[in-house]
This record gives sequence, C-alpha cells and structure tokens, in this order.
Amino acid sequence: MNLFNSALGDNITFVRPAYFIISGLSGIQEIKYYYVFLCFVYIVSVLGNTAVMAVIYLDHNLRTPKYIAVLNLAFVDLFGSSALMPKLLDIFLFNHRNVPYNDCLTFLFFCYTCLCMQSFNLVALSYDRLIAIIHPLHYQVKVTHRFMLSLIASFWVFVIIAVLIAVGLLTRLSFCKSLVINSYFCDHGQIYRLACNDHFPNYIISCLYPVLIFWLPFLFILLSYLYIGCTLAKVATVQEGLKAFKTCIAHLSLVAIYFIPVLITFTLMEKIHPNARIINLSLTSIFPPMLNPIIYVLQTQEIKQSVKRLLKIRGKSKIIKKLTIT
Repeated sequence: MNLFNSALGDNITFVRPAYFIISGLSGIQEIKYYYVFLCFVYIVSVLGNTAVMAVIYLDHNLRTPKYIAVLNLAFVDLFGSSALMPKLLDIFLFNHRNVPYNDCLTFLFFCYTCLCMQSFNLVALSYDRLIAIIHPLHYQVKVTHRFMLSLIASFWVFVIIAVLIAVGLLTRLSFCKSLVINSYFCDHGQIYRLACNDHFPNYIISCLYPVLIFWLPFLFILLSYLYIGCTLAKVATVQEGLKAFKTCIAHLSLVAIYFIPVLITFTLMEKIHPNARIINLSLTSIFPPMLNPIIYVLQTQEIKQSVKRLLKIRGKSKIIKKLTIT
C-alpha cells in the first residue's frame, strides 16, 4: 500500500490508529442471540457448500462449463462466510471489539472481495443460461471450459484490483477523532467517514463501485432474462417456453436473494440507519451462501441425479465389502 502514499509525496504523514472499535448493532437487547443465529446459518452454509463442491468434484458428468461457475460460486460462498463469521463471533460473542488497524484492512479486503465476486458469479451463470437457451446448437462452441475459466479468472482479477484500490486509498487517511466503526465488520464506507483529512477519492470509490460491481451486473442479468423471455415467446409454445424457463428458476432465485438487499444498502449509503445497514449486509453475507446450495440441490435436476448416483455407488460398494468379508 506504500504505492498510494509515496505518490502523494514523502513529506506527508498520516495519523493511523492502533485499532478500530467495531460497534455492531446498537440499542437492541439480547443482540447476542442474533449472532448465535448467524453462527447456525454459517454452519449450514459450510456443510451445504462443501457438499456441492464435493458432488461436482466426484461426478464426472458435472465437469461442464456451467458447473465450473457453480463450483466457483460454492467456493466464494464458503470462503466469504469463513472470512467473516469466525471474526464476527470473536468480536461480538467474546467481546473483542478492538480490531488492529492492519487486521481491519485485511478483514475488509476479504469480506468485500467475496461479496463482489458473488455478483460476477451470477453474471457468469446468467451468460451460460442465455447462450444455452438462445443458441442451444452453438452452446458447446461458445461456452467452453476454457472460456468459462477465463471469464471467472478475469472477474477475480478485476475484483481483487478494485478492492485493493479501495483499501489502498484508506491508507492515505488520517484518523484523529472517533475510531468507532458503526458496522458489524470493517466497513469501507464507515471507515473513510471517520477520517479527519480529505476523503473525496474514497467517496468517489463508494459511489462508483456500487454501479460497476452491483448495478451493471444486475442490469446485464435482468436484460438477459428479458431477452430470453421475449425470444421464447416468439419461437416456442407456452409449454416449451415454461420448460426452458424452469432451468433458470434456481439462478433467478439466487439473483433476487443477493441483489435486492445489496442494492438497497449500497444505493442508500449513509441515508440508511446503521442498524438497518448492519442487518441488511450481515444477512446478505450469510444467507445467500446458505441458500445457494439448497436452491441448487432442490431446483437443479443434474445435481439431484448426481447425488442419487453417488449414493447408489456408495451403497453398492458397502454391499460388495460386506460380501467379500463374509
């Protein structure tokens, strides 16, 4: 991060605190039960996403471009919730609210990287459905393993660079008054507002990033499904159209669960009450990772068939072992 500060000149010094204080939800009694509830959701999320990753890895029939994106989604959900929840529980259940400066920026980096990657994962899945339904004959040519891996890798590079820029700009801020972050983690918007020097570049980032990382992907997904709907209405019967659109239900569910609270939170910014922002962001960070594997298992036929196949194989192997022993 010295690159950001050296560009401003050698004579500029910044007042950096030893730690920040995470306030969490305020004015609510027995709030610890909410964090215990989040802990339960986290455990379900870990089990669900681990199971989805294991099924995709074990079943060679799922080694398709679509399930590369699904595997990455499960990894991001698992990684993101694991980056957030253990620290959150340490802060609020064990009352370790003082987070060292460098740890706080690292915490911010991992939380925002995973939160942003969820948006672009949904874009990849949306593009997959668009080509599969609109150009089914060209699907295997246009959506290859190499293309999907390149697309996801480019999203990772973009998100990591974007979050590093945001974190780097925070290092040029001086903090000489309050150190209390009105959030449940080291939140970018809440940190830069505590600065006592010019934070205009940080304000620009906080306005620009929601458009680039949340609104544009959301509009792409929305237009993709409008295009799919219009095309199906023209060329297919009602039954054929419904059958084709059923393949999109799982993805549309994920889009609604993720984007609605995120867009509300990052569009309203400081206009939203701190408690409402904390609840919105905490549920967005924890609930989609829990629901994604459940939705994919319940709504995706390939996953359900794969689980059945794996269970049958395991059952047969147990029977064979028993016969060989006897």
